[in-house]
Formats: sequence, C-alpha cells, structure tokens
Amino acid sequence: MDYATTLSHLKLKGGTANRSFLKKRFLTRKTIHSIPKAARQDTHFGSKHTVLHIKPLYCRIIRFSDFRRPLYNAHTMTANRTLIISVFIVASCGLAYELIIAALASYLLGDSILQFSSVIGLYLFSMGIGAHLTRYIKDEDVLHRFIEIELLVGIIGGISALALFVAFGLSAAPFRTLLYAFVLIVGAVVGMEIPLVMRVLNRKGAEFKELVAKVLTFDYLGALAVSLLFPLLLAPKLGMARSALLFGILNAAVAYLTARVFKAELPRYRAIRLRALIVLSVLAATFAYADRISFKAEQSYFGDPVVYQSHSPYQRLVVTRWKDDTRLYINGNLQFSSRDEARYHEALVLPAMQMVQNAARILILGGGDGLAAREVLKYPQVKHVTLVDLDPDMTATFKTSATLSALNQGSLSHPKMHVVNDDAAKWLEGSSEKFDVIIIDLPDPSNFSLGKLYSVPMYRLVARHLQPQGKIVVQSTSPYFAPNAYWSVVATLEAAGLSTAPYHVYVPSFGEWGFVLAGFDKQFPVPQKFDVPTRYLNAQTAAEMFRFPPDMARRKVEPNYLNNQILVSYFESDWRNVTR
Repeated sequence: MDYATTLSHLKLKGGTANRSFLKKRFLTRKTIHSIPKAARQDTHFGSKHTVLHIKPLYCRIIRFSDFRRPLYNAHTMTANRTLIISVFIVASCGLAYELIIAALASYLLGDSILQFSSVIGLYLFSMGIGAHLTRYIKDEDVLHRFIEIELLVGIIGGISALALFVAFGLSAAPFRTLLYAFVLIVGAVVGMEIPLVMRVLNRKGAEFKELVAKVLTFDYLGALAVSLLFPLLLAPKLGMARSALLFGILNAAVAYLTARVFKAELPRYRAIRLRALIVLSVLAATFAYADRISFKAEQSYFGDPVVYQSHSPYQRLVVTRWKDDTRLYINGNLQFSSRDEARYHEALVLPAMQMVQNAARILILGGGDGLAAREVLKYPQVKHVTLVDLDPDMTATFKTSATLSALNQGSLSHPKMHVVNDDAAKWLEGSSEKFDVIIIDLPDPSNFSLGKLYSVPMYRLVARHLQPQGKIVVQSTSPYFAPNAYWSVVATLEAAGLSTAPYHVYVPSFGEWGFVLAGFDKQFPVPQKFDVPTRYLNAQTAAEMFRFPPDMARRKVEPNYLNNQILVSYFESDWRNVTR
C-alpha cells in the first residue's frame, strides 16, 4: 500500500486525522514520520491522540505521486516474510522431486545420462506449462489456489518415489508410463508455485523490482540448499522414498502456514486448514512406514528375501539371500551370486597371479566386496594388497557383516590389506607406488562416469604403476552379449601401448563373461597348474578360457577415449539388443 492509497483511504484533504483513524489502518508514529516533512504542516503527538496537518498543496501530490517506498503495516510485513520463506521451501522441494525421480530412473532403468537428461528436460517443460496455466487463475483466487497447489504438490511429490518403487516391483506395472506421468504432473504444479507467489506479493503492494529480486534470490538459494543436502545427507540417511515424503511434508507445511497467516482473507479458512492437517497426517504416517513399504517392494522385485539394503552417495546396495545363495545387487544389477562367484573371481585373479613369479605387491581397483582380495591372499608370497574402492559403505558392509565377511573370508580385515576409499583415477594420479599385479574389477561401463575408467588415458595411468614384468587384468563385460563393448576394451588397452590376451569364462548367473590380460611384454603363458586351492579352475578349464568360438570372435571396433566415450555407446547398444 503506497502513500497515495493510504491517505486516500483516510480522506486527508488538508485537514487533520486523529490517531484513532490511523490505528484502524495499522499506522504508527513511525509511519507518520515516514511522510515527507515538506508535506507536513504540523504534527502533534499527544498522550491520547495525534493530530496530523497536511499542507493543502501536497495533498494532491501525496494522493497521486509515487514515493517508491511501500507503506507496510505489521500484518503485511509478516505476510510478505511468510511468502518469501515459502519461496525458499517450495524451490527446495521442487528441485528435490526432480533429483529424486531422475536418480530413481537411473538406478532402476540404467543409463544415468539418458535418464537424467530426459527427466530434467521433461520436468522443465512441464514447469513451463504450469507457469503458463496460472494466467487463467483470477486475481481474487490466487491465494486460495496457491494453498491448494502446495497441498497437491506435497501429496503427489511426496509419494512419487514410493509409488515408483512399488510399481517397479510389479512386473506388469507400466513403470515408464508412471515415471513420466509423475514428472509431468509434479513439474506442472511446481511450475505454478512461483508465479502465484509473485502475484500474491504484488497484490500486497510490493514494488516490482524488489519483488522479482527477492523471489528469484530465495528461489535460487533454495535450489542450492537442496542440491547440496540431497546427495550428501538426505539420500544416504533417509533414502529416496523418505526423502520425497519429507519434502512433501514441507510443501504441506507451507500450505498450512500460509493459511494461518492469511486466514482473514480466506473465506473458507477452517476447511482449508483441515485439508492441510489431513495431508500432513497422511504424509507423516507414510513417512513412518516408508522403509517397510519399500522393503516389501524390493523383495517382490528381486524375488529372494532382502537381508540388507543401503543407499550411499554413489550407489544403492541390496543383498538378498535364499538358502545358500547370497546375491549382491548394485543399482539393481546383479554383481555376484555366492553359488558361482568362485568361477568369476578365480578367473579374474588366478591367471595373472600365476603368470607373475613372486608377485608380492598387488593393487585392486574396485572389488569392494573383498572377493577378489580373497583369491589374492591365497598366495603366501603376497606381502601387501592395496584395494581402492570409491564407496566406503561398500567396504564397511563387507568388512563388518558376519554373512558377507564369511564370503570373502575376512579379506578386508587381513593385516596385509590396505583399503582406500577414493576415486581410482584420482588415487593413481597421487600415488608413485608400483605393483606386480593390478586387478581392475570395476562395474560395467554403463555411463560416462564409469566409461572414463575404461579409457586410453586411464590405462596409460595404470601402466605407470606396473612393474616391467607385471600384469594387468580387467573385467570387461560379456563377449557374447556385449561383443562390441568387450572388444573395445581390448582395443583400448592396446591403444594405451599394452599387449593383450583376452579370455572368457562361463558363469551361470551371468552367462559368458570376459576378461583381458595386459602387460608390457607379449608373454601370456596359459597356466598348466595353480599353486593355490581352486573350486573351478584347473589346467583344462584354463586352456579353454583363452579360446573363442566364432560367435564371440574379435570384432573391428574403436578404442575408448575420453572425448568420445564410444565404449558407453557400444555397451548400451549391445545390451539393448539383448533385453528388447
């Protein structure tokens, strides 16, 4: 409310206005002093009343001029502060839903680059639609509609992650359709929030340039806050489902608080407050049972009972167990089955260890489950093993869990072991150590962040840490299901200046799986015997590993460089042909 409107309401036309009239308009002594002195003829502050004389010449000026400084009363200031705080909260919630849905899509569907790009793009598009739709809301309905939208965002956004978990666990559920439906609906209603807040603030007399500056400032601050809190605190501690519900509760709380502050302007305040309390209660109850619901949903998806689950800043770990079969899933993808993991880990570790005489210093990149380390520690000549794995939750789980540490035979607690939780490339750049055998047991190159660890620069960096007669071994996905990706790994090692010896093994849980040996020389003698106890490998099975049938023969493919990440494209294309 500006001076002109205020004075017009009080009908000051060169006369006087006593304090009783001013008080009815929530005006104070400070307000009177804020009127320019040039406009005041005389002002008397008494104990019972205040007389304000306005010069006749200035009555017209005051009535029609714009002094640029809003004249707020106490209620208006409280209301505006409430709305500005609401902007911070709704901005945080809006970005949180976007991040949660995109992260879920990447975990459950794979291909994080595609999922994040499609979810974020569609979300921003639907926000634009929502912002456009606000033009059809009447000015007198703006406040009421804003509160209703906050409740709608809270309930839909809050249950989004939990609903998607449940849908993914049901094989018949149209998961992708539901996923993008949530993106469209949540994005549209989130897009309506800021335009409606700005209209409410504008109606309260806020100056336009200050209005835009404040709203956008708190909008961006809210986005910054959640972009830091979500990956570092909320996702690891609460998980996806409870994080979404927490932000839903915040949206509903904004609706309730706004209704309380503006109750004098809401003709149906009691009904609105009741709806807000119901939504808050439903979301709070769902928050309390979210872990149980998501646990049941994951059990239906994985089939076997889930005995452990965690969500770190890097990945989602799920361990299932049925009778004697323990399985580890990372981001929904099977990493091993205890029934046949010995085939995989013996094939990964033992050929390289047999080819290097007196291998004493071993480096393992990845392998946070400790199963590769178990095979390495079978050799008595090994003096030191360094294991570099990005995720501390992974190594801690397989070190402290009785069930899981039994699988790796306590390898992560062995006195010869040194576990480092760091990015493999970063650790290699900062280390000057050299090793006799380097074992690379990293997840498949399903996205660019993993693809860089299978690149020419990465393998050149690894080679700098290899002794002249040492050997490198790389798990390299399936030469049968993903032949282009497999042979691209071989080509990449060769482009890094290394000689290679590709081989494969049949693992019932995975099918045919491939590995690549590499070194500075071309000597890769097939082991005729193994110096340690084995469950699968012997001279005959070792010889068969290095022979490829025609349907897995070498293909002409390109090596993987950082500037093109062709390996990721090969991997996605190969596995898409298998699963479609």
